[in-house]
Amino acid sequence: MAVRTLTPSRIRPLLVTDDAALLDEVLQVAASAGADVEVAVDPAGARPHYGLAPIVLVGVDQAEACGRAALPPRAGVVLVGLVADPPWPLAQAIGAEHIALLPSASSWLAERFAVAAGRPPVPMPSRVVATVGGKGGAGASVLAAGLSVTAARSGLRVLLIDADPLGGGLDLVLGWEELDGLRWPGLASQTMGPVSPPALVDALPKRGDLAVLSCDRDAEWELPADAIDAAITAGRQSRDLVVIDLPRHFDDVSAIALAQADRVLLVVPAELRGCAAAARVAAGAQRFTKTLRLVVRGSTKLRPREIERALGIPVAGIFRNDPALAQLLERGEPPAGSGNGPLAGLCRELLAGLGLDTFGRAA
Repeated sequence: MAVRTLTPSRIRPLLVTDDAALLDEVLQVAASAGADVEVAVDPAGARPHYGLAPIVLVGVDQAEACGRAALPPRAGVVLVGLVADPPWPLAQAIGAEHIALLPSASSWLAERFAVAAGRPPVPMPSRVVATVGGKGGAGASVLAAGLSVTAARSGLRVLLIDADPLGGGLDLVLGWEELDGLRWPGLASQTMGPVSPPALVDALPKRGDLAVLSCDRDAEWELPADAIDAAITAGRQSRDLVVIDLPRHFDDVSAIALAQADRVLLVVPAELRGCAAAARVAAGAQRFTKTLRLVVRGSTKLRPREIERALGIPVAGIFRNDPALAQLLERGEPPAGSGNGPLAGLCRELLAGLGLDTFGRAA
């Protein structure tokens, strides 16, 4: 009996869905990336292709059925849907590594389809890191700036995105408020279609390999969800590292950033009230990401291990108190700018944990 073997040209991404609207949306994204898709309406139809496909998309409508069908475990599974907030239990049931909410995640998904279609990925893989404070004043914005400065000092090309309109502006944290360049209000007022990565970066305030897309202090405005998606996509395509500073309330903008982040760092003060406040922030963030880690600020009241056990989230590092840091910020000097001190050491540790020491360009 002859055995039919799929050739590489016939191995295509697999979509498992019986939802006509979701099917149309995914096929449009695939077409934009020049990819063909194998479609199965249920787990039985998916099984012959499940292990061979370069990427598997499971619709929210078929996730429970796929979980019950005990399809073989594999990498590259994505839960995809048109819903606003798919429950993480569905993703866990099918072993999904990502959740793609369409249309907001269209750009992210198109990149995956492009690779599956044989188009080469970006030569220098990028990473996306998000920071969020467990309570007001925890130091998430300072950590975001410190990570960006430290990465740029090591030869990485960095885009720092300020996604907190009420935070006062990350250009101020860097001491760059006098630098010319577009801020969010000016950029978001434009139509955010496909963005040319070099054109976007060239329009922003920058020094060396670090560019910042900052909020403004002079206008009331809202950050559109499509704008943050376009900015993250442009950063992935042109930078080695994208750092996003998020507010403590989670809206559509935060959901997009959290879903695309390779690591989300929650800064938690080492105190009882800070830990209690961070628990609520963590619960909100975990609706959109499974990559949450703690950065404990200070070490005088609660031990990091106690905070880790209380929140059920691993500690990625300790943000130790440094009286000199406040003085540097008051003088308009960027955090970790000298490469010395506790913050710089923490940032090097966090970046190494993401494997970014292997992505840096030669200085």
